[in-house]
Amino acid sequence: MTFVITNDDGIDAPGIWALRKALGDRGIIIAPLEHHSGCSHQLTTHRSIRVEQRSSHAYAVAGTPADCTRLAITHLYPDAEWVISGINEGANLGTDTYTSGTVAAVREAAFQRVPGIAISQYIHRRRPIDWERTSQLAAKVLDKLMSLPTEPGLFWNVNLPHPEDETAEPEIIFCAMCTQPLPTEYVIEGEHYRYAGRFGDRRRDPGADVDVCFSGNIAVTAMRVWPNDVP
Repeated sequence: MTFVITNDDGIDAPGIWALRKALGDRGIIIAPLEHHSGCSHQLTTHRSIRVEQRSSHAYAVAGTPADCTRLAITHLYPDAEWVISGINEGANLGTDTYTSGTVAAVREAAFQRVPGIAISQYIHRRRPIDWERTSQLAAKVLDKLMSLPTEPGLFWNVNLPHPEDETAEPEIIFCAMCTQPLPTEYVIEGEHYRYAGRFGDRRRDPGADVDVCFSGNIAVTAMRVWPNDVP
């Protein structure tokens, strides 16, 4: 298979290299030059986009994750069979998927009829990520998802758990997207409002992706950009 690998944390983030390792050191990295976390599906149409080739398998793009996917599929790597995004440093669960640049990269692929998988690593209590372990879990779920039939407009959102016991072997659980909103607490500081919501304290729909990931398993959610019957 031929892969495009991208992210929203930027080409120098450790997660994207852990992802390439999970893919057996295969694939072309076409990723943002700078950090674009939380940019959602923003696209650059008002200016030119600089593309810097760093090696035979890595391009840095002065644009957003969705820009990276568009340029990859249309110009840089048009033979791509999959777009894989991540591994994001932090979870993208439930309503996060609407603001996530990581997820937007594979949503853009789905618009272009190319299957995609977004992978994120939940961070529990700000503990450091073991990227070697994360890469191993990503390889496990990638093997599973790539063995399944693909459909036009379908993409996958994957969230890896961060259990206290790093030797635990999490299950891959296919689940729905949680519908609960993120915490919306703010601290008022004069004329300024500073967000103070705690990600780990968010409400959960039982059995949905937030619940699955926070409970120590791999949450896998099928997402679609159109109804199932679009050709």
